[in-house]
Amino acid sequence: MTDKKITTHIFGNTGRTVTRVGLGGEGVLRTHGRKQDARAVIRTALEQGITYFDSARVYADSELYYGSVWGEIPETRAGIFQASKSASRDKKGALADLEQTFQRMKTSYLDLWQIHDVRTDEDLKAISDTGGALEAFLEAKSSGKVRFIGVTGHHDPRILTRAVKEWPVDSVMMPVNPVEEVLGGFLTSTLPAAKAKGIAVIGMKILGASHYILLKFGITAEMLIRYALSHEITVAIVGCSTPDEVRTLANVGSDPRPLSDQERRSLMQVFEMYAKQLAFYRGAI
Repeated sequence: MTDKKITTHIFGNTGRTVTRVGLGGEGVLRTHGRKQDARAVIRTALEQGITYFDSARVYADSELYYGSVWGEIPETRAGIFQASKSASRDKKGALADLEQTFQRMKTSYLDLWQIHDVRTDEDLKAISDTGGALEAFLEAKSSGKVRFIGVTGHHDPRILTRAVKEWPVDSVMMPVNPVEEVLGGFLTSTLPAAKAKGIAVIGMKILGASHYILLKFGITAEMLIRYALSHEITVAIVGCSTPDEVRTLANVGSDPRPLSDQERRSLMQVFEMYAKQLAFYRGAI
């Protein structure tokens, strides 16, 4: 365990505490057949003191990688905050996803189970209707199979904001990077809606941009993580491919210094120039 202590935050109105930075489900975790590399990343996150761990049923072997670790050290699993997601829109499919998640992760519960990647009005309707996935999420929370439920989205801020306002969720996962400040939407509508409701906000797509463009202008992962943590979010998650990337994430989490005026100007100048390319994860802009 590192001597540095990552700063923490209460997870919305749940009473649970999580580290301000978390291990995202992308990077090496969203692969097939890289078990040893993935285990090294997960174990480094644990050693660094990270307590928030992200995954999804559709993230390749991510859940299996976690399961290979938690199966060996179940006592450690009990002390961390494990999240996963289901992209099924109906109750039956979502419950089937949850059971597979338990089997793959070698766990009997999730700290957070999220309705994954809500994009359209049709998604909202299907999930909310009788027999829709929302019933599965509420049932799983009521039975204790999951402690909290959430919703994620990066396609359309209007849709995600509606989900936050209309559904009894404990958290929302949304993009938090400078292009969102340029375009508006997630930071200007979804974030305030989450704050008004008192729910946790998980920042994703922290580095969600063209690495070529960012490297060309000297923009580092550290700067983007610090940018995300300058907003009123609960935790910023980043998918990592190596132990060194995990250490960078943890280092920022233990000392999330505000961006200097010059750093902020540099960031915004690049993201304003390349907004469409850097917001590739959105729908039509």
